Amino acid sequence: MNKSTKVIRWGIIGCGNVTEVKSGPAYQKTEGFTIEAVMRRDASKAADYAKRHGIAKHYSNADDLINDPEIDAIYIATPPDTHKYYGLKVAASGKPCCIEKPLAPNYQDCLAITEAFEQKNIPLFVAYYRRSLPRFQQVKTWIDTNQIGEVRHIRWHLSKPTSNQDLSGDHNWRTDATIATGGYFDDLASHGLDLFIYLLGNIKDVNGISTNQQGLYSAKDAVSASWLHESGITGTGSWNFGSSMREDKVEIYGSKGKITFSVFENDPLILTNDMEQKILNIEHPENIQLYHAQLIREHLLGNTTHPSTGITGAHTNWVMDKIIGNI
Repeated sequence: MNKSTKVIRWGIIGCGNVTEVKSGPAYQKTEGFTIEAVMRRDASKAADYAKRHGIAKHYSNADDLINDPEIDAIYIATPPDTHKYYGLKVAASGKPCCIEKPLAPNYQDCLAITEAFEQKNIPLFVAYYRRSLPRFQQVKTWIDTNQIGEVRHIRWHLSKPTSNQDLSGDHNWRTDATIATGGYFDDLASHGLDLFIYLLGNIKDVNGISTNQQGLYSAKDAVSASWLHESGITGTGSWNFGSSMREDKVEIYGSKGKITFSVFENDPLILTNDMEQKILNIEHPENIQLYHAQLIREHLLGNTTHPSTGITGAHTNWVMDKIIGNI
C-alpha cells in the first residue's frame, strides 16, 4: 500500500460483539480510515451490522472480502481458532492486517502467521490495545522516569465469580479447550501479560500451574505463574474464574516505591514513593481501541512504529503456552 494513500479502506472479518463498540467505531473515528466492508458467515447478521454502522458492503464469504480491490487492509475479529486460517489468506493477498488477541490459540500458529507476513514484508498488528491507552502510558512514564526507583517485582491477581453462562453448560468458545486451553485465562490474562511485557520488557523464563477446579467446562479455570523478565525483574500472577468476587489488582514494586493499578477496571492509578502518594484517574475512551487504531494509521504512513505487532503478540503467546504447559 502506498504511504501517500489518503484514506485506508478496511474490511472486517467477523463482526461480532467486540466490533460493536470496542473496535469498529474506533476505526471509523480514526482520521484517514473507513470501514468499507464487513464479513460474517451469517449473511443476515452481516447485513444488519453493515446497516447499523453505515458500512457500504457486506459479505458472507471471507475470500470475497479479502480479494475485494476496494479493500486496503483487513481486521480479523473472529475467535482465535480461525486466526491462522484467515491470517494466512490475508498475508497471501498482500494486505496489512490487524488480528484480535490472542494472536492464535498456540505459539506455533502465531509463528506461522507472523512468518507469512514477514516473508512479504507486510505490516501485522495484534489488538493488544492496552499498550496504546493513556492510562497505561502513564504507568510507563512513572517507570521510565524512575518514580519507584529500580523495578524489582510485579504481581497481579485477577478473579471473577462463575457466570450464569458457565453454569448453564451452553457452549462458549472462551471455555472450550479446543479453542482456548486456558479458558478465560487465554482471553483475559493475555491482556495483562502483554501489557507487562510492554512495560518491563520480554520474559525469558516462566513456569505455571493450571487446573480445572469447578468441572463446568473443558478449559482450565484456575492458573498461577511466576516469571523472569530479561531485565531481571521477577513476576507472579494468579487467575481464578470461580471465586466469590471480582478482583483485579496489579502491584509493581521498586527500590523506592510502588505503583498500583488494575488492568480492566477504571480504578485509580496509585504511585507511592518516599516523596508522595499520587492518585490519578485516567478513564478509558468510549471506544477502547481508538488509540490503537490511530497508531496503526501512523504506522502505515511511516510516522511511528506500532507497539503491538505480530512479533510482540507471538511472544505473549509463548509466555501463556509456557504457563498452561502447552510447551
